[in-house]
Amino acid sequence: MMENFPRIMLAAPASGSGKTLITCGILQALKNRGFKPASFKCGPDYIDPMFHTKVLGIPSKNLDTFFTDEETTAYLFGREAENADFSVIEGVMGFYDGLAGTSLFASAYDVAKTIKAPVVLIVDTKGMSLSVNALIQGFLQYRPDSRIVGVILNRMSAGLFPRMKEQIESELTVKVLGYVPVVPEGVLQSRHLGLVTPDEVENLQERISDFAKLLEKTIDLDMLLELGNHAEALLVQEPAIPAFHTEVRIGVAKDEAFCFHYRDNLELLQRFGAEIVYFSPLHDETLPENLDGLIFYGGYPELYAEKLSDNLQMKGSIRQKINQGIPYLAECGGFMYLHETMEDMKGDSYPMVGVVSGHAYKTSKLGRFGYLTLKSEKETIFGEKGIECRGHEFHYFDSTNNGSDFTAKKPLSNRSWQCIHASDNGLAGFPHIYYYSNPMIAVNFLKACEKQKGR
Repeated sequence: MMENFPRIMLAAPASGSGKTLITCGILQALKNRGFKPASFKCGPDYIDPMFHTKVLGIPSKNLDTFFTDEETTAYLFGREAENADFSVIEGVMGFYDGLAGTSLFASAYDVAKTIKAPVVLIVDTKGMSLSVNALIQGFLQYRPDSRIVGVILNRMSAGLFPRMKEQIESELTVKVLGYVPVVPEGVLQSRHLGLVTPDEVENLQERISDFAKLLEKTIDLDMLLELGNHAEALLVQEPAIPAFHTEVRIGVAKDEAFCFHYRDNLELLQRFGAEIVYFSPLHDETLPENLDGLIFYGGYPELYAEKLSDNLQMKGSIRQKINQGIPYLAECGGFMYLHETMEDMKGDSYPMVGVVSGHAYKTSKLGRFGYLTLKSEKETIFGEKGIECRGHEFHYFDSTNNGSDFTAKKPLSNRSWQCIHASDNGLAGFPHIYYYSNPMIAVNFLKACEKQKGR
């Protein structure tokens, strides 16, 4: 079905151009005007959507054309956009930066093409004046179907802006929507996984609210809405998803230490009938009752290593359930938590749950960073030997025992490695897995949970 969804993508020539802050400010400004916006993030990023969520009060979603084909990507966008009156999509990295640094595939440009979104380019103008024209012209001409219809000039002085706007609009085929002055107090801090989480930014809501008021003065939001309202109609149809229903209770770790969740993963489990029950390895003493499965996603367990280690009752409750055969999934930070021992950011070691033999330790750089395709080397709770799915890795920690029951392969590369422990009742490893890349892995996990319920 062809659908009309007002939408705009906010992209940039490079990371660090101000996309996240400006996206949050625009979302807040739209809310202030009485709109019901939806927000999305291109790529596998967890943290930027958390900032969107903090502003909107409702979860943001990821759009990723490596994880899902064009039909599924459009469907996942449309399913959320239909409940909003305007959608804002934040790009990833530089607009044309895709797989392996040499492909357009899975770039923000690729997502914009897939969901037919008009694009506003956020250009960091620090240290430039007329050279900004050359930069914008290059992005417009690099691909004739760039979909770039407007620009926002970040870190631009109020005095220079009128002259730059005139120069750009007289020479190029884009609208200049406005500028953002230098706002030091608005800069979001960096950390080892990108940005700090929203709860760690002091007075975030107040700062975003003040920033939104500033944008009302310096950006033509009416023009942005007009550009978004003229977006092409998008074909949205439901992809082939297995017909399956169950009634199981899945416990999902969720707190400051375990905060990296793909909303679409959880909603796919719920679509199949699963009840999601959240618990906190940090704050709760025991697991919720009557669980048929457990999931430990990623986050920052290394920042809370001592407190996680000291929660002996929770560790014992998890260890007992897993040893008794409850199906479980653990990825990245969750995988580290299940180790015998884990280091914190200082390199101090603490006892953890102990169902994965080995030690999780801090390194000095990102390990095995980026997208990957996973293929099982034996039958697991994800299905038969050879089943495939897609995911990514992003971590500064490593393990003395990464597992060898799946083969991970980098796209557009000959590089591959063994990873993930597949026991009789669970999977544990560093890769973050996206269930819509192969919905059968979610079905097979839930079937294992059904068997546990029967026992």
